[in-house]
Amino acid sequence: MGVTGLARWINAPTTGVELVRQNITRNHQGVMRGKWQLSLGSWRSSLGAPNMQIPERAMYTVTMNDNVFVQIEDPGAPTRAEIPQLLEAQGQSPRSFPPPPHYRNTLMTVSPPGALEQLIAQLRARWLPVRGAPTGSQKSQNAAQQVTVDGLIYSIGNDWLIRFGHVILAGGAVKGMLIEAEYLPLPALHEQTIDGSSELLIALLTSVIPITASAKMVAVTVADTIWEEVLGGIDDEDADSESDGHSTVIDDIFVSPDDLPRAQPGDWTGLNRDRRSAYLIVGALKQEGLI
Repeated sequence: MGVTGLARWINAPTTGVELVRQNITRNHQGVMRGKWQLSLGSWRSSLGAPNMQIPERAMYTVTMNDNVFVQIEDPGAPTRAEIPQLLEAQGQSPRSFPPPPHYRNTLMTVSPPGALEQLIAQLRARWLPVRGAPTGSQKSQNAAQQVTVDGLIYSIGNDWLIRFGHVILAGGAVKGMLIEAEYLPLPALHEQTIDGSSELLIALLTSVIPITASAKMVAVTVADTIWEEVLGGIDDEDADSESDGHSTVIDDIFVSPDDLPRAQPGDWTGLNRDRRSAYLIVGALKQEGLI
C-alpha cells in the first residue's frame, strides 16, 4: 500500500464509470481487480442546542471493507497547534501540563460495521443522523448512511491502483464521481507545496478521466500540517522513531537489507492508509454539502 491521491469529477455523467474503465483499459492497459464500494454518513450532536451554549459537534463515518472510520469535529476543543501557544501565553511548560481529553479533530476506527450505531442506541447518546430517522429506531442505522460510492478497482502495471466510482445519494441521485490513485512503491510522500498537492498523483488522476471539454475535475489535497493535526503530532512520530533506536539515517552507497528504511507512524501503509483515504473522501464530499 502506498500514497494516495483523490480527485472529484463533479459533473461526471451516469456512464462515468464505464467511460473511465474504457480509458484505463485502452490507454493504460489496466486490469480489473475488484469492486470499490463505500458508504458514508453524518451525524450531529443534539447537545448543541442554542439555549445550552454548547457548540454543535459533527461526526462523519466512512464504511470501508470491514472497518468504519469515524471523524468527529468538536469546535469547542483546541487543536494540537493551539496547545503550545496557550501554554506559552500562560507561562507553563507543555511537559508539565496534561493533554486535553480530546482535540478538535478526532479520527478513529470502529469494527465491525454497524457497531457504532448499536453503541449509540444502547447508550442513548445524543447523536442524530443529519437526514434520517431518530437514533434508536429500526431505520436509524440505514438512515445514517446517506451516501454510497459504487465503482471498480483497476491496476496499472505493478505500481498503481485506481479506484473510481459514482457518488450516489440515498435517494438514488448520482453526484459525479470519486477517483482515487494509489502509488504503491512509496510509503510516504512529503510535498513542498503549501496545499500538499503532488504533481505525480495529479498527473495520473487527470490521465484516467476521458478528455472532454466540459469535464470539471477538482484535486483533493491535504497539507502535512493538517495530517499532523488529525493523525497525531510530529512529536508523537519522533518519539516512536527514537524509541526504536533507528532515528539516525546514514547515507551510504552500500545498501544491505538491514539498511532499508523502516516503517514510520506517518507512512501510508495498512490501516493508516485507509484512514487517510477516508479523511480525504469526507473532506471532498463535506465541502460540497453532500454529507
